[in-house]
Amino acid sequence: MVSIPVRPIVSSLVRHKAGVFILACQVALTLAIVANVIFIITQRVGLILQPSGIDEANIIVVDNHWAGPLTLDEAHARTDADLAALRSLPGVVDAYADYTIPIAGPWANLTALSLTPEQKSPTARAEPYFADEHALAAYGLRLIKGRNFQANEVVPGSTDADPKVGSIIITDDLGRSLFPSGEALGKTVFMSNHPRTIVGIIADVKVPEKGASNHAYKAVFMPVHIADVAGDPYIVRTQPGAAEYVRKSLADILYKTSRLRILDRREGVQHFHTLRTKAFAADRGLVILLSAASIVLLLATAGGIIGTTTLWVDGRRRALGMRRALGARRRDILGLILAENFFIVLLGILSGSIIALIANISLMHYLALKSLPPTYITLTSLFVLVLGQCAALPPARRAARVPPAEAMRIVPG
Repeated sequence: MVSIPVRPIVSSLVRHKAGVFILACQVALTLAIVANVIFIITQRVGLILQPSGIDEANIIVVDNHWAGPLTLDEAHARTDADLAALRSLPGVVDAYADYTIPIAGPWANLTALSLTPEQKSPTARAEPYFADEHALAAYGLRLIKGRNFQANEVVPGSTDADPKVGSIIITDDLGRSLFPSGEALGKTVFMSNHPRTIVGIIADVKVPEKGASNHAYKAVFMPVHIADVAGDPYIVRTQPGAAEYVRKSLADILYKTSRLRILDRREGVQHFHTLRTKAFAADRGLVILLSAASIVLLLATAGGIIGTTTLWVDGRRRALGMRRALGARRRDILGLILAENFFIVLLGILSGSIIALIANISLMHYLALKSLPPTYITLTSLFVLVLGQCAALPPARRAARVPPAEAMRIVPG
C-alpha cells in the first residue's frame, strides 16, 4: 500500500506558492472555459442534427424569380403554369410554391394562437406556412389525424396580406401546446382575432428558422395558394432515386413554360440537403473552431503541469535522494509527486467550477445561452483531473528513479 505523507506535501506546496498559484489558475481557467465550450458545442451539434420532418433525400428546391413587372394575377397564372409543368414530369411526386421552407428560411414571423378572441396573452406561438392541397405530399409530411386541405378551401394570396381562412393544419407539437389535456382536432383557435378550425394534425415539421429552440416544431399550415410578383421558391418532391435526374431537367422545363424569369441553373435548382448544409455552415465552423481551441487549451494545461512538475523534481533531487536513502520506495516517491499534483489540480477544479458558473451566467445574459447543467462541470472536472494526473506521471516517474546516492551530492555554494 502506498503511503502518502501529508506534512511533506503541504510543506512542498507552501515552498512553491507561486508555482502552485499559477498551475491552479491555469487549471481553473481551463475547466471554466472547456465546460462552457463543450456545452455550446453540444447545443450547436444538436441544432445541426435536428430533424426537419420532411423527405429531405427526395426534395429539390427551385429558387424562381420573375423578370419584369407583374400584377398579382399574372404572377398567380405563371406560378400555376409552372407547378402544372413540374407535376407532369416523370419521377415527380408533387410540387407546390411557398415563400419559405423548413430550416433554410427565410424566417417567418411568429403568429399568435389563442383559445378565445379576448385573450391578452396567446396560448401558443407558431411560424406559418402557406399551403395548398399539394403541400403535404410535396414535403412528404405524415397526416396523423384529420384531413388534408380541400381545393375549394384554398384561397389565393401573397405575403403582403393576412389571409382570412377558416381552416388550418397544425403540427402535433403545436397541438399539445394548445390543448395539453385534450384533443386539438376539430377545435377552434383564434389568429389575429379570426377563428380558425383545426382540420388536420401532422407529424412535427421544422419551422423556417433554423434555431427557434422554443418553437422549433410549432408550425401552422394555412390554406393559401401563394404567388408573389417577384417569384417564389418551388418545392419539388421526387420518387426515391430520381432526385438528381429531375434536378437536371427542371430548369429546361421551366424555361419552356416561360422565359421571363431569372433562374440560375446551378444555384437556383438545388437538393434540399445542399440548402441545409449551407444553412448550418457557420454552426459547423463554430463547432470546429471551439473544438480546436479546447484541445489546444487542454494540451497547454497538460504541458504546463509537465514543465512545472519537472522543474520541481529537478530542484528536489537531493531531497528525493535523501528520502530514498531513509527507506522510501520508488512507488512512495511516485505517490508523493502525484499526490502533490492532485491537490493542486483539485484546488484549480474547485475554483474553476465557480468561474464556470459565473461565465455561464454572463453568457446567458449576453448570448441567450441556456443554463449550464452541473453534469458538464462534473464530467469536465473528472477529465481535467485525469489529464492532470497523466501529465504529472512522466516527471513523477523520473522522480521515482532518483537514486539514494543523490543525497550525498554536494550542492555548489
